Amino acid sequence: MWFHNMFMNGRVPSSRRYQPTDYEHAANCATHGLWIIPSLVGGSVLYFLSVDQWQAAAAWLYGAGLSGLFISSTLFHTVAWKIRHLRVEQRFHMCDRMAIYFFIAASYTPGRCVCTPPGRCVCTPPGRCVCTPLVGVLMLRELGPWSSHMRWIIWIMAVIGSTYVFYFHERYKLLELLGYVAMGAGPALVILSMADRAGLCELAVGGIFYVVGVAFFKSDGVVPFAHAIWHLFVAMGAATHYYAIWRHLYTETHTYRGAS
Repeated sequence: MWFHNMFMNGRVPSSRRYQPTDYEHAANCATHGLWIIPSLVGGSVLYFLSVDQWQAAAAWLYGAGLSGLFISSTLFHTVAWKIRHLRVEQRFHMCDRMAIYFFIAASYTPGRCVCTPPGRCVCTPPGRCVCTPLVGVLMLRELGPWSSHMRWIIWIMAVIGSTYVFYFHERYKLLELLGYVAMGAGPALVILSMADRAGLCELAVGGIFYVVGVAFFKSDGVVPFAHAIWHLFVAMGAATHYYAIWRHLYTETHTYRGAS
């Protein structure tokens, strides 16, 4: 019982928000706060590895979405812990939820021009510049006809999701969760049209982190520090996907451009 009272409060109905213990509040803040500086550095690394203005813009947008995710989450949990003003807390919670939509959409950026490294594409002569969309961590290379539409669809979904949060915040929690899942996993359909599937292993591992983490996201009051554990799975998923982008979109392109 003492363990329960110290590290976890009782489960609440789905219509109410779970109130973490002080230890859980601290863990919620720390598990995303510690990733703010690494995310800012990571976005800067991609920016400086960029070989053209489109790749730089993609790096800036992705970096903003990644760091914004951790910053908004940390601010909300800090406010919920230390200020405990209902209206202020609700505003920060809304920003936190909207940041998730922005992070997913920021991963689906405008097209960029890259020089195809020798041996990387069977349909493009080595050294020829082709426009390929950096449409998020699920799609690392040329994606065929799906990609040109998917990157706009994902931003429309982000706007719809943010509008939903603004008007219906915390009213239909399951629907909101399904919206995140659909927005994050739905675009994976374009994998069916990918010519080069390099990096899919990392992307699959990152996706598994997110999916497994959802179980803890819905386990407040059942598993101690459930939300903090969810934060850790989010951080691991984001780190794995960042590695995929850094390795397959920026490092290889930067190395090839330097060699040429």
